[in-house]
Amino acid sequence: MTLRLLICSSFATLISGLSLAAATLSGTVLLRDSRVDAVARLKDYSGVVVSAKPVNPDTPSLPLRRATMLQKNKMFSPHLLAVTTGTTVDFPNADPIFHNAFSSYNGQIFDVGLYPPGTNRSVRFSRPGAVRVFCNIHPAMSAVILVLDTPYFAATSKDGSFEMNLPPGDYDVTVFHERATEQTLAGMSLRIVVGSDAVRLPPIAVSEAGYLLSPHKDKYGRAYQTAPDDQSLYPVVRK
Repeated sequence: MTLRLLICSSFATLISGLSLAAATLSGTVLLRDSRVDAVARLKDYSGVVVSAKPVNPDTPSLPLRRATMLQKNKMFSPHLLAVTTGTTVDFPNADPIFHNAFSSYNGQIFDVGLYPPGTNRSVRFSRPGAVRVFCNIHPAMSAVILVLDTPYFAATSKDGSFEMNLPPGDYDVTVFHERATEQTLAGMSLRIVVGSDAVRLPPIAVSEAGYLLSPHKDKYGRAYQTAPDDQSLYPVVRK
């Protein structure tokens, strides 16, 4: 069921106003039904992206931007990167070994090829969606690039809190969490009205129930032929 932010007299002063000054939108996201230790035991609710898209945008197209997803210690950093449509993402290789970032899932398909330490490859993300990123050499490496067609978004901190500034207007608010199903996330959308005063949303609970993590294939659609630490088939640079 789609969540609705009911506008009634008790909320009128909270979410209405005619001032052109930006107002603060804030709230808290809680993760439920998780099998991940950092969430279930340590209550780490970071890495959820909350975005607000104007219902009637009157702003020019999004400016071209650049972002970075570093490859170091056989990891993508950051693991979750939220960008606006049209952003070019750099994938610098800071490891002493070769990498090959790619995505063959929903979102934007790309393959930057095999490239050596100290070099960089770049990809421009031209349409909104969630792009799941992997390395063709190291199956344990994974990341998510969330491409948004709005400049208004924020990622949750460890306690699940988030905050962003919004000009007055009507907005559709959506939530993205990589371990929630599309059906779960679709049912969490809501429409809000922002005026001159701060708006605080009710707590948002995101369930990870129903999400199944399955091993991914390499860029050719085949099972990986090497173990995560096996570099025998690929050049290694010694410093």
